[in-house]
Amino acid sequence: MIQTAWSIITAESIMERMPRLYEDKGYDGKWSYDYGVVLKGFELLWRQTGERKYFQFIKENMDYFIQEDGSIRGYHLGEYNIDHINNGKLLFALYSETKQEKYKQAAALLRKQLQTHPRTSEGAFWHKQIYPYQIWLDGLYMGAPFYLEYLLTFEEGHGVDDVTKQFILSEKHTKDARTGLLYHAWDEKGIQPWCDPRTGLSPNFWGRSLGWYAMALVDVLEILPAEHADYGHLARILMELLSAIKEQQDAATGVWYQIIDQGDRKGNYLEASASSMFVYAIAKGIRLGLLDNHWITTVDHAYAGVIAEFVLQTKEGWVNLNKNCQVAGLGGADQRDGTYAYYISEPIITNDQKGVGAFLKACAEYEELRR
Repeated sequence: MIQTAWSIITAESIMERMPRLYEDKGYDGKWSYDYGVVLKGFELLWRQTGERKYFQFIKENMDYFIQEDGSIRGYHLGEYNIDHINNGKLLFALYSETKQEKYKQAAALLRKQLQTHPRTSEGAFWHKQIYPYQIWLDGLYMGAPFYLEYLLTFEEGHGVDDVTKQFILSEKHTKDARTGLLYHAWDEKGIQPWCDPRTGLSPNFWGRSLGWYAMALVDVLEILPAEHADYGHLARILMELLSAIKEQQDAATGVWYQIIDQGDRKGNYLEASASSMFVYAIAKGIRLGLLDNHWITTVDHAYAGVIAEFVLQTKEGWVNLNKNCQVAGLGGADQRDGTYAYYISEPIITNDQKGVGAFLKACAEYEELRR
């Protein structure tokens, strides 16, 4: 039995410390995907507990952006940024609960982006228009679960193959035959400074990018009809990926490194957001029957490690989640080159929203599993 409900402690900490996520340091009211990570944790906790305050927290944070006509403050479709889809995942619960048309209209606006979003020659979404012909693992979490839920909710499930294809293509192009891990990104044209010109691949296995991808898989498999032709294919991708990730789990602590296959290399560090994402994906995979009960030992070790390695409570009792990589990407104006030195150089911070959101999701899923 679980002694401490870290999910509730974490949710209460967030509500007290940053009641308006968009006013948190550095966000300045912009439409940022980070909020969606946190708010999906609140949605999970609301569904588990029935506590209305968690739903209300989602609504208050989303209502700053969702206007009465269904437009979204700070969102510009023409940017074609797959990250900007992520917060849309909250619109389904908001519409279902309130029946307010603005939520449905906002979801339709994000769906419209996906209708014209640029793609690779095989039909995979570019990560952003400013990153042409590139698949990043991060993008699967940002776009695919929203896309699938929209099709199932508002389009009678037509076109679901386009969602599953995103995973199949990304695995095809990023999987490493030796380790079974997926590289952070792939450039179809092979011309980016960060990629191998022969393979188009970025050079490292970044923990959080693998976490995004693993979370995307379990979230999609939760609602993908089991009879769909690609269901087994996606279930295999999940099983093989998590098995590869499990091989890189730090034996002593149970958690994972920033560059997950180079734990003994100078400068590498145990990283909170990726470790939380893996706990979430494994616990949910077990709950959905996608992983067998042999995985419980793995997730027990990982969950205990996340608490021991990263969590400290303040004098107010609030959760501090330490050792989060603030951000990492490839290319752009600062020419992020994907090297080991690059990933290790990014700031390491406390209470990054992506990390705290992933931790909340991990706790809620794990506690449900072990209840």
